[in-house]
Amino acid sequence: MNVFEGCSRQSLSKELSWINEPKSWEVNEHQQLVVQAPPMGDFFIDPAGGNTKNSAPFLYTLVEGDFYAVTRVAVDMKQTYDSGCLMIMAGEDHWAKLCSEFFDDMPSILSVVTRGASDDCVSSDAQIVRPFLRIARAGNSFAFHYSMDGVKWKMVRYFGMDVPATIKVGVVAQSPIGEGSTATFDYLKISTNVIGDIRSVN
Repeated sequence: MNVFEGCSRQSLSKELSWINEPKSWEVNEHQQLVVQAPPMGDFFIDPAGGNTKNSAPFLYTLVEGDFYAVTRVAVDMKQTYDSGCLMIMAGEDHWAKLCSEFFDDMPSILSVVTRGASDDCVSSDAQIVRPFLRIARAGNSFAFHYSMDGVKWKMVRYFGMDVPATIKVGVVAQSPIGEGSTATFDYLKISTNVIGDIRSVN
């Protein structure tokens, strides 16, 4: 199911909601979500303390139980850390995201897992500017994958997080130290038909 279906321009389906709705966004005629991240927009809780950011636009739907979610994203990468992400959220300080991000002057795959404080994991240079991103859940276990072609997937990380049955699942546009950037999400497909080991994508 593509949750962007039923959306048009700045009209969302009843299943979707914003945290930090941006000034500029739309679902275009191709059913793509185009989001303008605000300057300094980010989600991050610095493990060193004293710096919590929760200002990036996050469009989400509520999903109960096991699932997998897939998107394809292109980011107008102008400044370091400009990114488009697939994100899950159980609460303000319990969330995780998988990002296509401008890092070391190239498109890269990064991830953040937050359990009170955030980590920051650089996984790979993506080699392309429109990667596929995938998150899968089985109970309190989660797997992050990315793909360059939507067929062959590479695992980014596999981790546990204590979460309720229903969590927020969606997409985020970020520009943590920049003046804003545009992220285009081709779709957000969510399925609750999870079979087998979530570390493998068949």
